[in-house]
Amino acid sequence: MLQLRPNCECCDRDLPADASDALICSFECTFCHDCAQRFAGCCPNCGGNLVTRPTRPAHLLERYPASSDRVLKPHIH
Repeated sequence: MLQLRPNCECCDRDLPADASDALICSFECTFCHDCAQRFAGCCPNCGGNLVTRPTRPAHLLERYPASSDRVLKPHIH
């Protein structure tokens, strides 16, 4: 199951499970739209492309909650 991380790995902006501006790569690295633009849509961790993160239907979030583990990689600023 896709891990829905709660923040941008670059700027630590909150990205709730229903955020429409969260982007993700195939390794689940997660960024806000502003940071993804700075990286030209390319993940600074793995080089993969960043795409809009899908949202989990609200009625399934209780059974399959988004992650609460924040990931922050200050070296990618």
